[in-house]
Amino acid sequence: MSNKVYPMNTGMIRLNKGVYITGGHGYDQEVEVPTNAFLVLADGKKVLVDTGMSETKKADWHHPGSYQPDGYRIDQRLAELGVAPEEIDAVIFTHLHWDHCANMKLFTKAEFWVHATELAFALDPHILYYKSYDSEKLGVQAPFKGVDFHTVDGEYQFSPSITMFPTPGHCPGHQSVAVETDGGTVVIAGDAVFADENMEPDPKRGLAFTPMGRFVNIFDLYDSMEKILARGDIVLTSHGTGVYDQKVWP
Repeated sequence: MSNKVYPMNTGMIRLNKGVYITGGHGYDQEVEVPTNAFLVLADGKKVLVDTGMSETKKADWHHPGSYQPDGYRIDQRLAELGVAPEEIDAVIFTHLHWDHCANMKLFTKAEFWVHATELAFALDPHILYYKSYDSEKLGVQAPFKGVDFHTVDGEYQFSPSITMFPTPGHCPGHQSVAVETDGGTVVIAGDAVFADENMEPDPKRGLAFTPMGRFVNIFDLYDSMEKILARGDIVLTSHGTGVYDQKVWP
């Protein structure tokens, strides 16, 4: 088995740590976090998990001060790995928030995969989530507008070494991706485990880990984190820096 996972930073988001990351601690801290996408080479396929964030103008509209440096667009990051957009066989989305599906239409030969619940919510979001999904009610167009998706409901074996499994809480149809490798199970957590700090204990609440602060259902989020941390020998987050401790996993 020679399956590999390559993390790619597609831009920087500026946000309030207490609101988004540590769920009640650190409200006075504004931080910059990466927005990570992942190239998975497994079972003879080239698979992306998420396509990352948008150009600076739109990123700044979503979170003031956010930006995409030159060369950080998803196709440019893939070029550094010697992979062209047309070589991508499939894109698996953890969810369809604006910073996880930008530039998806660059992948003209890829199949697009998402959880059915997430697609339904993204196409008709609650007013509190209009901006997260680039709702047309705000006068913008979502990256996934007009795209044909393969949808799943529950755990799904995409290939012998790649499994999608539901991890709701951050949003209704969030899913994570498990990749079997020589180094064990690598779980690409998406925003169910937002950043490195979420895997640290929360002593104030007596918790073994720290659930993130941005969620539609805190109970689902907690259960999803438990599931991910139990399943993954290696857990890769969407907005943490620990994914870059290695250029490739495992």
